[in-house]
Amino acid sequence: MREIGAPHPRFPSGRLLTVRPAPGPERRCLLVFEGDEGARGQVWHPRTGEIGDDLPIPVTGDTLLSPDGEWVVDLDDDGGSEVGGLVARRVDGSESRELTPGWGPYVLRGLELSRDGAQLLATAVDDAGHHLVLISMSGAAEPQVLFTSEEEAWLGHLSADSAYASVDTTEHNPGVRRAAVTVVDIRTRQVVATADDLPAGPVRAVRFSPVPGDERILLWTERSGFARPAIWGPLTGERRDYDLADLAGDTLVLDWAPDQGVILVAHCEAGRQRLLAVDEATGEWSVVHDAGGSYADPDVASVLPYYWQSFLGPDGEPVVLTSDWTTPLHALRLTADGTESVVPPVAVPPGRALASTVVTSADGTGVQLWWSAPPGPVRGTILDVHGGPNLVTVDAYRPELQAWQDHGFAVASLNYRGSVTFGRAFREGFWGGAGDREIEDVAAAIAWLRTKGLADPASTFITGPSYGGHLSLLSLGRLPDLFTGAFAVVAMADWAAAWPQMNPAIKKSWTSFLSMGTDGSFDHSRVEAALARFSSINHVESVTGSAWLYQGSRDTRTPPEQARTYAERLRAAGGDVLVEWFDAGHEPTGIRGIQLEFERALELAEVRLAGGRWEGR
Repeated sequence: MREIGAPHPRFPSGRLLTVRPAPGPERRCLLVFEGDEGARGQVWHPRTGEIGDDLPIPVTGDTLLSPDGEWVVDLDDDGGSEVGGLVARRVDGSESRELTPGWGPYVLRGLELSRDGAQLLATAVDDAGHHLVLISMSGAAEPQVLFTSEEEAWLGHLSADSAYASVDTTEHNPGVRRAAVTVVDIRTRQVVATADDLPAGPVRAVRFSPVPGDERILLWTERSGFARPAIWGPLTGERRDYDLADLAGDTLVLDWAPDQGVILVAHCEAGRQRLLAVDEATGEWSVVHDAGGSYADPDVASVLPYYWQSFLGPDGEPVVLTSDWTTPLHALRLTADGTESVVPPVAVPPGRALASTVVTSADGTGVQLWWSAPPGPVRGTILDVHGGPNLVTVDAYRPELQAWQDHGFAVASLNYRGSVTFGRAFREGFWGGAGDREIEDVAAAIAWLRTKGLADPASTFITGPSYGGHLSLLSLGRLPDLFTGAFAVVAMADWAAAWPQMNPAIKKSWTSFLSMGTDGSFDHSRVEAALARFSSINHVESVTGSAWLYQGSRDTRTPPEQARTYAERLRAAGGDVLVEWFDAGHEPTGIRGIQLEFERALELAEVRLAGGRWEGR
């Protein structure tokens, strides 16, 4: 029998996590790989093809590389708390400098280096609000606050000549998460223009043109109800929207090369992706890559808008990042001479792809579900629900879903209402429901799986991280007849207890979510009632299954104390609950942390299937 925590072929150290291109004409890139206990970085020079040695300094998936490849920038947050200060480090480890000395700790909601590497634009959040801050990389000047709002503001961008900055903000529609793009003159700090698609909205900035003197911005807009690219000149007011009327579903707007007249997008339909190039002049599109799998994985409430994404290289050639259920993330470069492998996928055992289907929820809404059953007898079913809620499960390698199947479990992953890439109405479809829509979607997924002979209540578990952990516990209380247990990772179990302890960026986001009605209206008085219905702690009397809470000791999104209050309340109600901890923030670090999480969940599943309890194990 293999020892717990020993190297596991499904959980390979060294797989590619992301590629972060630097600004500037050379477009050097930071390659980030997952190690046993954290990440490691290498610098790739696209023009020469050279990949350097491992950097002797820490990196994360949010680390930025300077245009000259000599520095990296990241948030120093004491092991994952997401609250701290920015630090620049030389790639050889010889020098480190604090970039905001004397500032109190803050959370990042955007980070971008200037084209020349001299300045850094940070979108920082503290108790006083959301701030767009211009920072000198050399420390020669004090940080400048260009824009401040009490409302949400995210993902600032710099023009190629550092004359203007943009920020996505809800200031124009306070409390409602439909952003407009505000552009600020850096010299005067005055707002010069706003791209506003309200009330339909939102619209967000993807990037300024990389060409000096060209102040146009590539936008991502949902004016039509589905995500589409647009190009807007904030100084001229000219705007062109690319309707792409012959495409169904969203397009993730990824990158832009004005010199080549190319906009890069990932077309998403029913969970499937393909990589397309849109001609800037004609609006016509062509397929860049369509070999199955995915080409971008959106992030939310973080420093950068994607966990990983395809992009355009220094001469406008596509750099394809792609993964599928059985193949880890890898990078390809598409040139006129053919396809060149930049980073091959790490080797893993043959796996099983998940199929896509659409299940019908209680009100008739179609909801996308990935699923797979292992060969041979099925011992149980694992329903996986992603975090967010404005995230999505894409067709990409998930070691734990393959490992569950190795042990005889069917697996399914649900893109419930609130998930991105299915259009604005679906993404906003959970507003005002206090969890009702998501719970209906979970029930619909289980009902459909039963038509396939799966999801026996005596052997079905629900699991997910963050908001997915919240939904796992909420399902255990509101759908007690469907699950024998929940593996809730960094879950919000007691929203009222967590409220005063959340970091300011998360608290502001959730104030907006919980205040919104189903019609998009905003009423702050709704928060208290929504918190009560939303909190799993208020449904413990109905719980019959076992609950495992796996929490980060440094987490400021789902603070530790609220997990303890849930466990105490469930235990007092006679429930079976176990709380365990890892020493990090909102997620375990390194591939070994992910593996240990899976192996503990598997161990507990075996206990439950044998009729045992988890408490005290």
